[in-house]
Amino acid sequence: MNDIHRKIGLSLGADICWPACYEHIMRRLDLKIPTPDGTVRFDVERVSIEPFDLKQPVKYDVVVDRLTHWYHTSREWIKKGVVMNDLYVFNNPWSVQANEKHTSYAAMMALGMPIPETWMVPPKGYAPNPDLKPTLSRYAKLFDLGKIGRELGYPLFVKPYDGGGWRAVTKCDDEQGLKRAYEDSDTMVMHLQAGVNGFDRFVRCIGFGPQTHTVLYDPAAPLHDRYTREKNFISQADEEHLRKITLTINAFFGWDFNSCESLRRDGVWYPIDFANPCPDSQVTSLHYHFPWMVKSYIRWSTFVAGTKKKMRKNLDWEPFYAIAALDLPFEEKLDRYAKIADERFETARFEEWCARHLGHLDEVAWEFFATNECRDAIRQKVAALFPAHEVEQFTELFYNRVQHWRGDHVPAGR
Repeated sequence: MNDIHRKIGLSLGADICWPACYEHIMRRLDLKIPTPDGTVRFDVERVSIEPFDLKQPVKYDVVVDRLTHWYHTSREWIKKGVVMNDLYVFNNPWSVQANEKHTSYAAMMALGMPIPETWMVPPKGYAPNPDLKPTLSRYAKLFDLGKIGRELGYPLFVKPYDGGGWRAVTKCDDEQGLKRAYEDSDTMVMHLQAGVNGFDRFVRCIGFGPQTHTVLYDPAAPLHDRYTREKNFISQADEEHLRKITLTINAFFGWDFNSCESLRRDGVWYPIDFANPCPDSQVTSLHYHFPWMVKSYIRWSTFVAGTKKKMRKNLDWEPFYAIAALDLPFEEKLDRYAKIADERFETARFEEWCARHLGHLDEVAWEFFATNECRDAIRQKVAALFPAHEVEQFTELFYNRVQHWRGDHVPAGR
């Protein structure tokens, strides 16, 4: 039978470690998927940045996108590929472009999620604009920032409405701190969000297609220690709840790959940050959790390419709002939201496909993560971020944490 080649493009920015590991493991897997039309093989290629004719066909079946949230040339190439060439891309580029944290808060509030009370305030400063003075003089109202702070309660958080990787996030313990943070915000449009005071768990749930992974998170730790290695830190019921929350958000916004941060207080989970459609994938922050991430990239990209899964170009929010309008407890609504998410991600089909065609992935990955190729990928990423005198120290640290993962995930029969 003829070979049918499915092409996976990696659209990359500063990523170093996960693409190298992805490529090494894909070569070792040497996937050959039998179909009635021939044997499906997978070619992986890094996407270049260059001029393009709008009529030029896109040669990829799937593009794993790590650029469109900030690099416009690649974003527009990907958008052209979706509308003209039926390209499947992680994530929907129009949604990434349009739906920032502000929209995600509002939408999930509408679905009944217990999002902390959040206000938007006009910016402290403005870029020069000929229409600015007449607009503000006619319509801008003076407001009492301290009054808003007192309504929300302290501590509260001031943060840009559109996010940006912890950019300009300030915890304010009193009115003086709030006013200082507002003065420092300059032209940024900011949210003021009530703190979830007295929480006992801070968990980050990563969603990749229908795959989810929960991590106990410590935002006060150095970057390389924020993803903790704690186990059994929540119950199975809590983990399932966070899975449903994460997949609901991702399916709603058309994000294949996203993460959701939630705080638990008095048994209630409060999602606080979940518009992250380009989650950290680097070994220098994920360490122990890095192999899960790489395997998730492989499972979802090969499933989508191998099955020629169609990308949902339109978000279609109405089924979610129809559920939100029902007179039901939130948990019952969440079950129904998650059912839509499982349908859109084709969870049952994905799991069956992985069981049939990727049964050897765990063992191949387990072996790879002990190799010199793995160590070298880690070292390259460390060298790109750390001063020269710390490269060897942190290379060993992250490599040893990956070995810790291997010790906890020995394949059956080993």
